[in-house]
Amino acid sequence: MTPSSAGALSISDGRLALSALLILVNVGLSAALRLGLSRSLLVASVRMVVQLLLVGFVLEWLFRQDQAPLIVLVGAAMAMIAGVSAVQRTRHRFAGIYLNSLLSVMASSALVTGLAVTGLIRPQPWYNPQYLIPLLGMVLGNTLNGLSLGLDRFMEGLRSGRDQVETDLALGATRWEACQSVVRDAIRVAMIPTINSMMVMGLVSLPGMMTGQILQGAAPAAAVRYQIVILFMVASATALGVFGVVGLAYARLTSADHQLRLDRLVRARGK
Repeated sequence: MTPSSAGALSISDGRLALSALLILVNVGLSAALRLGLSRSLLVASVRMVVQLLLVGFVLEWLFRQDQAPLIVLVGAAMAMIAGVSAVQRTRHRFAGIYLNSLLSVMASSALVTGLAVTGLIRPQPWYNPQYLIPLLGMVLGNTLNGLSLGLDRFMEGLRSGRDQVETDLALGATRWEACQSVVRDAIRVAMIPTINSMMVMGLVSLPGMMTGQILQGAAPAAAVRYQIVILFMVASATALGVFGVVGLAYARLTSADHQLRLDRLVRARGK
């Protein structure tokens, strides 16, 4: 049987339920070592199952739609959730941080995904949800991680390096000259997970999209091509999104008269 002629093997409800027994390994280790994670593991498992089942039903309905405004609206909602989630992982906040994150996520993901579906993959029509929604989801998932890392690193870098930044400003440096090392460090840290993932891709692990296509019966060579496109999309969207959100945070936490405005930072609740 050739890879292209094989289809994905279906998993019955019984076998799906049986797979849940695997989480008992984690629960058992938590109980034995008194890690206190048993409840969290069980709650997370239930939430994961419910969320994925709901997503499956929603996607089945969405894939039957042929209305561009509806599909674009769903994509915008996904981007909004990603933007909010990126901020919620940071330890500090400032006025406008959610708007900055939303703008950065939506602009970077829309630009990169739009170029991919209209110029590279070219589904017909371009808003075909079977292509647009999964591609956008993978881009958003990786972009929000980068935004969260970069934004948090930038704010913490300004706080820990406050004395050096203010000294440079007092000696006549512009706000960019005083903060550029913190900006560069934040963007560098945000890009490290993407770079690491690209470095070991195919050697240490098979990426999710490629694995899914192969299980569905696609030829490995075709699945590899899709995965390469996805990785370039993720790297580009992450870089653009992080650059945008860190740049907007820099503009907010410094003033036009070259002063550091850490008074605008507040500690996030529960952080």
